[in-house]
Amino acid sequence: MKNKLLIKNASEVVTCSGFEAKKGQNMNELNIIEDGAVVVEDGIIKLVGKTQEVLRNIDEKEYEVIDAKGKAILPGFIDSHTHFVFGGYRADEYYLRLKGATYMEIMQKGGGIINSVRGTRQASKEELVELGLKRLNSMLSFGVTTVEGKSGYGLDFDTEVKQLEVYEELNKIHPVDIVKTYLGAHSVPTEYKGRGMDYIEYIIKEVLPYIKEKNLAEFVDVFCEKNVFSIEESRRLLLAAKQMGFKLKMHADEIVSLGGAELAAEVGATSADHLLQASDEGIKSMAEKGVIATLLPATAFSLREHYARARHMIDSGASVALASDFNPGSCFTENLAFVVALSTLYMNMTLEEAITAITINAAAAIGREKEIGSLDQGKQADIVILEHPSYKFIPYHIGISSVEKVIKRGKLVFDKERDDRYAY
Repeated sequence: MKNKLLIKNASEVVTCSGFEAKKGQNMNELNIIEDGAVVVEDGIIKLVGKTQEVLRNIDEKEYEVIDAKGKAILPGFIDSHTHFVFGGYRADEYYLRLKGATYMEIMQKGGGIINSVRGTRQASKEELVELGLKRLNSMLSFGVTTVEGKSGYGLDFDTEVKQLEVYEELNKIHPVDIVKTYLGAHSVPTEYKGRGMDYIEYIIKEVLPYIKEKNLAEFVDVFCEKNVFSIEESRRLLLAAKQMGFKLKMHADEIVSLGGAELAAEVGATSADHLLQASDEGIKSMAEKGVIATLLPATAFSLREHYARARHMIDSGASVALASDFNPGSCFTENLAFVVALSTLYMNMTLEEAITAITINAAAAIGREKEIGSLDQGKQADIVILEHPSYKFIPYHIGISSVEKVIKRGKLVFDKERDDRYAY
């Protein structure tokens, strides 16, 4: 007996149709079907179209049916940049920032990433799994069906591997799909203070071969920033990782215009993220090489920084994605609706561009644009049903999730209307 699901009578089916990242003005193309329906079989989308036309082609009695009258349907949201497995919190640092301390000042005094390293090294794998489940449930309630998760709060062999193994375990027991990224080069650990290149060489020789052998990560990332890892150190790591078969990501040009965007284009990174200080030349190079510009406006909001130049990037022909940057320090939120609101209010993005940026372009930022990110025939049936009739409610209901139901691989896994909201 096939697993069959029919969602019908939706006020809008926002398909975000496509099998590759959308660039420039094409990011405004959402391909909306009014009074639409989606047919799912065995976790795969089989039909998308007008309800009346779809019902002519199937026997409705064979399907589990969700009547979405007065509601909008979208692809499952994709959060393509997070650090959601960590131990300990940094509320005190947030308080210090309110009193005027900068992120780099806190970091130089032993706070920041190093603070989370201490908490994560001390936490057991079981504790991290339990915390991860709670955070994934919260993400799911905001419509996230796929998330990228980074290590980077260990900075030693055992803890970095522990983080990646926690992601692996969570991927098995929770419906949200997790794409794993090794970010051992998140900061120079105290053991290597003043010897950044030595730490990079340690990663290349001791850590990456093990992670590759055990298939613990798909991507390798680096925090390329002044007083963290230089362009030279970042290039050395990324090229070595690429040679080993890893895909590449970068934290680039967040605080200082260092040339990170240019390096991302040079090494063929899948995405470069943050980019608040990215140069015109770097943006142009990323657009030409197809590097996804993943922007994190909730981090800029939290740190009271200026925002990335999304309008310039899109007008330059780049593909822009949006993500939460959920982490214990600079951005403690998993609310993608808030991210969408910030992008439209403060980064001059149209709402259509922002929706594209958390669906098909976010899928491309994690190398999944052929499988997820749009409601196209043959793609995985990851679907969000809003409690409102239009996607326009997503940023309008500020800070609140408008998601009513979430379907993952054709199965209902979240329903706000039920007492037991999580159905997996």
